[in-house]
Amino acid sequence: MKTKTLMIVASMMAAMMASEAPAQSSGARPATTASDVAPSVRNRAVSEKYKRRMVRFSTNEAPGTIIVDTHNKFLYYVEGKNRATRYGIGVGREGFGWSGVVKIGRKAEWPSWTPPAEMRRREAARGHILPAVQKGGPDNPLGARAMYLYKGGRDTIFRIHGTNQPWSIGLNLSSGCIRMMNKDVEHLYSRAPVGTKVIVIGPGNKHGDVAFEDRGIDILRTLFGG
Repeated sequence: MKTKTLMIVASMMAAMMASEAPAQSSGARPATTASDVAPSVRNRAVSEKYKRRMVRFSTNEAPGTIIVDTHNKFLYYVEGKNRATRYGIGVGREGFGWSGVVKIGRKAEWPSWTPPAEMRRREAARGHILPAVQKGGPDNPLGARAMYLYKGGRDTIFRIHGTNQPWSIGLNLSSGCIRMMNKDVEHLYSRAPVGTKVIVIGPGNKHGDVAFEDRGIDILRTLFGG
């Protein structure tokens, strides 16, 4: 029985390690807006490497800190010494990336969406008419939960939120917000209170020096919890 259990664990470890391998580039130009995305992409499943994992993680940031790596499309919730929960995310498209140290200023379940006037004008020019306000629900772009990011007590207009477009996880597609799968944003929302420090590592280096290293899946904690 022990030998069989070890063989099962070894098989699962191999599958997880394979899912960690870097994605091979197809050479295709990345999409810039949802309307530019081919139907085949809209119907694709989320890549295994963007599934929620417990990882071996070193950082000088305190437990409870959120670190967003926009280049690799991962969000980390620091759990404690040498460990973090890693989530796959979607981030800002070209020209909409940003960086900085902010805090969660408020939170909302099934939030309503108020597109900025500039976004409404931009999309109208492309033939897409956005509502002034869209009530929360399954069809809302903000998904199941939203955490509003503040700097110096003021709303930055950026959020960590769910999405009704799960295929967008792993892509540069948003207008600067951090997208998560609904089940993942619900998980993070339940653990990250108002006041949580959020470090967004992206263009401009406004986040300063941040030391962290993702050393891959924490196999035992992923398999057995804890």
